[in-house]
Amino acid sequence: MTRALFTHLAKDLRIEWRTLDAMISMIFFSGLVVVLFSIAFDPRGAFSQQIAGGVLCVATMFASVTALNQAWAREIRHQVMDAQRMVPSAGAELYLAKTIANFLFVSIVQIVLAPFFFVFYNLHIAGDAWQLALVLPLGTWALVVNGVFFAALSIGSRNREFLLSLILFPIFIPALLAMVQAVTSILTGDGDPALWIKMLLGYDIIFTTASLLLFDVVFHAE
Repeated sequence: MTRALFTHLAKDLRIEWRTLDAMISMIFFSGLVVVLFSIAFDPRGAFSQQIAGGVLCVATMFASVTALNQAWAREIRHQVMDAQRMVPSAGAELYLAKTIANFLFVSIVQIVLAPFFFVFYNLHIAGDAWQLALVLPLGTWALVVNGVFFAALSIGSRNREFLLSLILFPIFIPALLAMVQAVTSILTGDGDPALWIKMLLGYDIIFTTASLLLFDVVFHAE
């Protein structure tokens, strides 16, 4: 970590710790999704094992959008972003700091949500539980690394919340598919999730590299 990256990351973590805006909204929204799906479907037996992976991933995706929409909101106020453009450091450091911060926020929400998720859906893990420690971070990183980039890309739009969802969701579909299939395979014990984990890893590498290379262009665009 360079000093600029650490400074940006510490600032975002400190602000979120003081306000908890993103965390509270994500926990509330994702918890609401989990409860509503448990009411709509009978969460018992093999059926709950089949749908639980999809519910978890979709709840994470929609809840994360609320935090991603706020990722650059603080930078717009008081011309903070204009000041950051004049800092003699690469814009990619700011982007990476934002990505890491939002990754931590979403991961904390998943940890808080996990016990309630297992209770509401009466889940037990039939496969290798340790593989969840690979799938969930890889899937979360895939969502956040694109979300932060496209949030910056749509920052000048009046309807940036709508535009972010419009751009992000179609691009995230391959990672969402891999994440759902991997989580379902682990919960049910059917099949080998290794292929889906490799797909998520490749997706993360490609889009992280592309975003780091292109972010300076987006950041300094007027």
